[in-house]
Amino acid sequence: MRKPIAVLDRDGVLNLDVGYPHKPEQIIWADGALRSLARLARADYRVVVVTNQSGVARGLYSERDVIDLHRWMDEVIRKNDGRVEAFYHCPYHSEGAVATYRREHPDRKPAPGMILRALADYPADEARSFVIGDRDTDIAAAQAAGLRGFLFPGGDLDTFVANCLATQASRAPPSY
Repeated sequence: MRKPIAVLDRDGVLNLDVGYPHKPEQIIWADGALRSLARLARADYRVVVVTNQSGVARGLYSERDVIDLHRWMDEVIRKNDGRVEAFYHCPYHSEGAVATYRREHPDRKPAPGMILRALADYPADEARSFVIGDRDTDIAAAQAAGLRGFLFPGGDLDTFVANCLATQASRAPPSY
């Protein structure tokens, strides 16, 4: 039986969006973020993180910085009883300063590329799966990938996730 997947945006959902965070000391976890990831683990959801990282294309930091930050975030999450199966990032932007990353890309939200890759990597119970984002582009990407999207207005992420889980549980087909 396939597990459901929770796809979370990073900046503005898991951590406060402080403007191109790319180092551990710049991460300010959103209220309830670590508890929400532990809640998703207890609910037997797979969790993936998808994040546009135009700071790479803009030359503000490297892709290695993004990967290293995600490794650090994963350690913190695991120490708090959560788990993230994978972090997907899109370093491309059509107005980037770095030629290698200056282009449109199917992974850049609102395109669904990162979500579709996650679903291919981790086949899921899509009826119970969902995306949480803080921008309309996140919700558009969710819809384009065929998943329900929840717009996070800020506040306590754990409470928000609990409500998402309750909503999705009511949509699931009965299990026999």
